[in-house]
Amino acid sequence: MHRPHAERRGLRHALCALALLCACSAQAAEFDHTHKTWNKLLQESVVPLNEYKASAVRYNRLGSHGAQYALDWYLGALSAVPTSTYNDWTRAQQLAFLINAYNAYTVKLVLNHYPVNSLKDVVAPGADPWQREFFELLGRQRSLATLERDLIGAFEEPRVHFALSCAAIGCPMLRNEAYVAERLDEQLEDQVRRFMSDATRNRYDAQSNTARVSRIFEWHAKDFARSAGSVQAYIARYAEALTGAPDRGETLAAKPFRIDYLPYDWHLNDAR
Repeated sequence: MHRPHAERRGLRHALCALALLCACSAQAAEFDHTHKTWNKLLQESVVPLNEYKASAVRYNRLGSHGAQYALDWYLGALSAVPTSTYNDWTRAQQLAFLINAYNAYTVKLVLNHYPVNSLKDVVAPGADPWQREFFELLGRQRSLATLERDLIGAFEEPRVHFALSCAAIGCPMLRNEAYVAERLDEQLEDQVRRFMSDATRNRYDAQSNTARVSRIFEWHAKDFARSAGSVQAYIARYAEALTGAPDRGETLAAKPFRIDYLPYDWHLNDAR
């Protein structure tokens, strides 16, 4: 006897959900620190821009059935990791895990409401989408804001602010590769230098001796000051990237300079 179409469709969905649950359980038992699934999605969906100083995302491609399934599988694997397992990892493994989780869940938030012009459009006027609790990680319901503040912030690593991509044009680029423990320091340093050398978001005016930089430096001023003594001192570490010239970079690093914060572009980093 033939099953009705709706019943067959329901059975397929149930089997897919069961397969996803089993896969995530196995993944939690031995987590893949290469983040292979997320890495493949990034390679297929991230479009480098401006000599790879910025990037856009093919959200329409990530919204396809196959990509959605792969993303949900990866997010399920992240959520299935117990705190006891996480605590046994190295510092680099933990931080790579959290950065990838932030970026992947940000993509998921976009897809939940796509198409949108900005993530700011997905909630009521005046509300903050980054405060919305919509996923579970390390045994608790989380928002992107609490993931950044409570978990990632505990590492006191200011370079993460250039690795977390909030799905806006003004944000640091989403890399087209996953963060991995073995290369984490190299990847974070590369992110800072690429972001600082992007003149659409950071630039130096020699005539007025002013660094016009992203508001990321204003919002996270305490983190940069804790690392370097002041926001100016932190920016001076990357003076060559900011100015585009070694000699000008040395000058900037050697004398005081003014800081102006540029407007932040909250439009979606969409590659449509």
